Amino acid sequence: MSFTHGAKRLLTGSGVVAAAIVALAVPASAHVTINPSTAEPGGYGAFNIRVPNEEPDADTTKVQLYLPTDHPIASVSVQPLPGWTAEVTKSRLPKPIKVEGGELTEAVTAITWSGGKIEPGQFQQFWVSMGALPTDTPKLYFKALQTYTDHSGKTSVVRWIDLPTGGPEPEHPAPSLTLAKATAPQAKPIVKKTENGTGTALGAAGLVAGLLALGVAVVALRRSGRSTGA
Repeated sequence: MSFTHGAKRLLTGSGVVAAAIVALAVPASAHVTINPSTAEPGGYGAFNIRVPNEEPDADTTKVQLYLPTDHPIASVSVQPLPGWTAEVTKSRLPKPIKVEGGELTEAVTAITWSGGKIEPGQFQQFWVSMGALPTDTPKLYFKALQTYTDHSGKTSVVRWIDLPTGGPEPEHPAPSLTLAKATAPQAKPIVKKTENGTGTALGAAGLVAGLLALGVAVVALRRSGRSTGA
């Protein structure tokens, strides 16, 4: 086999490996998501709405987030983001929800960010504080609209509103937040005891060995001191 032919095979193999690495490094599709994606029912938390720009020749110029009205959230606040204006929309609820001190008849149902831009190859995080989170549902869905504007001024809207149907993931899934109680980590035992007590016996043997080593060291030190004095 000639050097040229071998070099070609080596370069081809390297190209395949490089392509595989790139494929693993780049996600198959970037969606609008809520992070963290899991929270405790009844709790409060700060969440970021992560919005990537998936268009090569247009900027994201507006993001609209719609909060669930079937499981409304009593307290919602928005963190200011330089370059962006946040407009909070409150609506009357179809069914009042009980809160501390009475009932809530209206709640935040939509948040619109505009005025800034997310350029191609970039993403932005929009922070929202929410609580108390519902306790009567395992998951919340927040539908979102992402508006793109190209260099000619033409706009288009990507609708992240698809809900799961039990099959493959939809093309434009709605951002979701899973509600689940946190599980406390279990402490691991230092010594694992067996039925015949092997673990305990090994522990005792280790203690005896340590004491013997200590005794040998003391004797050696005493002998060393006597030799020095002589």
